[in-house]
Amino acid sequence: MQKIVHNYLEEYLRDIQANGKLFFSMYDIQNKFPSYSLNALQLNLKRLSRKEKVQFVMKGFYVIIPPEYQNRKILPPELFIDPLFKYLERPYYLGLLSAAALHGASHQQAMESYVFINNPPIRPTKFEGIKINYVVKSDSPEFGLEKRKTETGYINISGPELTALDLVEYQQRVGGLNRVSTLLYELSESMQPEKLNEVLQNKISLSAIQRLGYILDVILDKKEISSVIKNYLHKKKIFRVPLKADIKKEGFPVHPDWKIIENYKIETDF
Repeated sequence: MQKIVHNYLEEYLRDIQANGKLFFSMYDIQNKFPSYSLNALQLNLKRLSRKEKVQFVMKGFYVIIPPEYQNRKILPPELFIDPLFKYLERPYYLGLLSAAALHGASHQQAMESYVFINNPPIRPTKFEGIKINYVVKSDSPEFGLEKRKTETGYINISGPELTALDLVEYQQRVGGLNRVSTLLYELSESMQPEKLNEVLQNKISLSAIQRLGYILDVILDKKEISSVIKNYLHKKKIFRVPLKADIKKEGFPVHPDWKIIENYKIETDF
């Protein structure tokens, strides 16, 4: 009996792959094989997992692992994040270092992925060699998202302008200001003034906008891009903000244009 179920499941997985899909849910399996018990189906999925043909990801969602990925024991996250969040019925986008790498701003292969979600939080997803971090953002961005084609469909990612703002706002999640500034130098080549102006209409903290403008202007000498932020802030009431929030703020000069307390010396890799 178990061998029959196992064979049927393997045949079903081959059919899924033949249709260009690398994922399925327990709901799909139960609908396909209504005469078999949930226990029998789960047992055989565990066997397939031990053979490194499938991997359980979250809440009844599985991915199929083709031969070319079996040495990694899991698909690259960008190949299953979109169907996972469609299955969960939640908005998402790939951001921070993950998005920066897709825009060509990365010096090394990142072993961690970053996915922005809304509440409630989700614990990190961990596999051998891969970790997916879920970053909660209370206000989903209205502007600045892009769809990027993958082997299995499309994935939502932050465009370079939104990625830049997120990197500054969530700098502690990605290695601090030095790393962020190095990434911004590379990312700025893809940033477009008109798109940045649009992205600034999202709900973003003014302090993050000030810090990004300061880094682009003073540290990276990207005047064309930083001038967009300067024009935007000209209409806002801004206050003094430390460049680095978690260290001493007193006794340092304040940049007159950006109202940034220069309490940290940024060092980049370029």
